[in-house]
Amino acid sequence: MTQQEAKEQKIVSQKNGPVTTIILNRPDFRNALDQDGSEQLARHLKEFDTDENQKVAVLTGAGGFFCAGADLKETSKRADYKAWAGHPEGPLHKPLSKPIIAAVAGHAVAGGLGIALYCDIRIAEEDAIFGVFCRRWGVPMSDGTPTRLPRIIGMGPAMDMMLTGEPVTAQQAKEIGLVTRITKKGGAREAAEKLALQIASYPPIAMLSDRHALYSQDGQSEEDALAEEWRSAQEAQQKEAQIGAARFASGEGRHGNFDRS
Repeated sequence: MTQQEAKEQKIVSQKNGPVTTIILNRPDFRNALDQDGSEQLARHLKEFDTDENQKVAVLTGAGGFFCAGADLKETSKRADYKAWAGHPEGPLHKPLSKPIIAAVAGHAVAGGLGIALYCDIRIAEEDAIFGVFCRRWGVPMSDGTPTRLPRIIGMGPAMDMMLTGEPVTAQQAKEIGLVTRITKKGGAREAAEKLALQIASYPPIAMLSDRHALYSQDGQSEEDALAEEWRSAQEAQQKEAQIGAARFASGEGRHGNFDRS
């Protein structure tokens, strides 16, 4: 793909070994997505999820921005847009089968917040801003935010963010659990890609079964959640656990050392 072709793509994917970086590529619009852009995002996410050679994704934005949400200029002309989460064809409709990390620079607001919440881990630059900025325009959050935000940060902080629309700084976001890591300005993508490579290096069956157990426990009784946790662990127990335990017994990983070189 030429530089001009890449510029014309609203979503761009780049691969580095087992890691795919998906880039929202409308910096002139602070990476706000119109309907075409959201459909492109859905295709890129699906392509990553179905590629057996790709293990972890990073989702970020071009030009020092993450995403300002939906393109309200388009919305002002049409009310038939597909909800990003609620619509079966929306890019954020259901979780991927593999991990995805958000690398947030600049603003992740309105639908951009919803995109960040869709990811498993959120890494933010120190000057990043989160918020339900569409509150002032009467545009509803149909991007998964009303569902996913309280599950991540709790009902109280989520309701405050949803009703007030006030900006939340990176430090505030870390304090309430919206993000788990903060980097210097310009460092989120590099940090996310480094973490993605680390996660991709682990035995995949156990990692994915534990991820599944975390997601599936929400809303279940403890008894049912533990049963699902046990069920999802069976393949890893049979195929990975004994091999991994033997590696540990031989001296790998002592004293918390994660270096597998």
